[in-house]
Amino acid sequence: MTEAGHLEDYRRYGYAVVRGVFAAGEIAELAAAFDRLHAEALAHGRSFRHGNQLFRLGRDPALGRIVRMVQWPSYRDAVLDRFRLDRRLHDLVAPLIGSDLKQIINQMHWKPPGAASAEFAYHQDIRFRRPRSAYREPRTGYVQTGIAIDPHRADNGAMTFYRTDAKLDELPLGQHGAILDQAMADDDLVRVGLDPAKVEPLLLEPGDVALWGLYTVHGSGPNRSDADRRIYLNGYVAAQHCDRGEWAFRGGAPSPLGEPVLVHYEDLHRRPDPHYVDE
Repeated sequence: MTEAGHLEDYRRYGYAVVRGVFAAGEIAELAAAFDRLHAEALAHGRSFRHGNQLFRLGRDPALGRIVRMVQWPSYRDAVLDRFRLDRRLHDLVAPLIGSDLKQIINQMHWKPPGAASAEFAYHQDIRFRRPRSAYREPRTGYVQTGIAIDPHRADNGAMTFYRTDAKLDELPLGQHGAILDQAMADDDLVRVGLDPAKVEPLLLEPGDVALWGLYTVHGSGPNRSDADRRIYLNGYVAAQHCDRGEWAFRGGAPSPLGEPVLVHYEDLHRRPDPHYVDE
């Protein structure tokens, strides 16, 4: 898909891909940052929080301890912070939501080779926008982006999207616990009236950028390959529609991080100190 076509696809289907946004050398920088944070996460041995930063670990039957995700790594890593403020990401989302942008998602996701448990059940990101009063105009004011660090294939757990030009409402998907603790299952789609034949894997090359909206149905399966599957997520919102989040761009100009502000961690100001968390 060409860059010129991503807006049409996004508006029609709720997701799109722009190929080759970042060069090989830039992806190597990001990969090295992933390695740094991965080592730090494993060194803790269990899930760990420091303010908005969350290191989420899991246990795989075959691999033992694995790193599932890190939220808001940009507070501690300059490379990751630089990429979340890259003008190219701004230029992809600005035609959809403007140039005054806050950020509510800054996440690294891992699926190591052979990680059978590293799945995400089918879901819509709208389920995570709480409290709803703080997140207005969810259908038109938010765009999630993902930079592929590795090739994304069906066998290594590529994201799978439900392809439809219908405007979906919020659906009762993934109601039985945390999304990252549930398998991606066709039965979940059938239960809410969706046809599993309409899903397709999002096949990405390193440096490609995917975009999707809050109502887009998606999930991802296990990594059954011998290759990593990593992705760097940054979710942006038109600032006037959101009472939470860190500023990312003001009038198109990058806005650096300062003291952490409220995003998702409700106890940010009550317990900002480093501590281990229940898994």
